[in-house]
Amino acid sequence: MKRAVVVFSGGQDSTTCLIQALQQYDEVHCVTFDYGQRHRAEIEVAQELSEALGAKAHKVLDVTLLNELAISSLTRDNIPVPAYDPNHKNALPSTFVPGRNILFLTLAAIYAYQVEAEAVITGVCETDFSGYPDCRDEFVKALNQAVVLGIARDIRFETPLMWLNKAETWALADYYQQLDRVRQDTLTCYNGIKGDGCGECAACNLRANGLTQYRANQAEVMAALKQKAGLA
Repeated sequence: MKRAVVVFSGGQDSTTCLIQALQQYDEVHCVTFDYGQRHRAEIEVAQELSEALGAKAHKVLDVTLLNELAISSLTRDNIPVPAYDPNHKNALPSTFVPGRNILFLTLAAIYAYQVEAEAVITGVCETDFSGYPDCRDEFVKALNQAVVLGIARDIRFETPLMWLNKAETWALADYYQQLDRVRQDTLTCYNGIKGDGCGECAACNLRANGLTQYRANQAEVMAALKQKAGLA
């Protein structure tokens, strides 16, 4: 039996990964992390979506110790979430949570070890990422190698969205006939607003622009997705 663990936040990217994983694996487990994030509604959204989509199990892990160490606008209510700024591309944004994906992927691998899963799936993306170093392909591969050495089991870290832009990520949801669910039922917004979100933060801007681009060039984007992802 093929098993996978999806690092699941209930956002657009991880939900799209879950939708695809359910088509590719016999059994899919979701793991969501409670790290004291300011938009805690994402945990409830993740629970609702994992059940609705048919995941085998959904585990919520308490890692609020990260909140004590990682200072970010996503872990501190007194640090405002920045509005989208197209000219602010070099410095790390205040929404970066240092060490988050190091911790999440490591713990997800331990969970995968226990449930005998062969893969840990994460929705990180280098093409449209927000400048986060822990979303880069180089980082994921390096950590994967270290984890395999540390647990002596060949658990793969899979990143289906790594080289997709946001329009292609929307196309992937549409390929599995789940675009409306991803749009309406996920929570990507840094201000914790479900669906289309606040429309002002960087996450909402990226998500909205991707949907606009997909709708404007649907056939072209779908063709590019199929080529990149090896879909029929």
